[in-house]
Amino acid sequence: MPLTGKAMLKLYLQNGWIIDRINGSHYIVVKGRGRETIPVHSNRDLPKGTEGKLLKNLRSNQ
Repeated sequence: MPLTGKAMLKLYLQNGWIIDRINGSHYIVVKGRGRETIPVHSNRDLPKGTEGKLLKNLRSNQ
């Protein structure tokens, strides 16, 4: 099941990432030296490639 940007942001926050800033509808989160941009466009699902990249980086920075 595809994740929305809101759900992805929630996963990152639960894993210790911190919101650094918000630029429009893009949340920039940081943890240590890692930085990711999570697009939150209302309740739309993330594109398959974006979702995969974000999940991969979430697992590698735990």
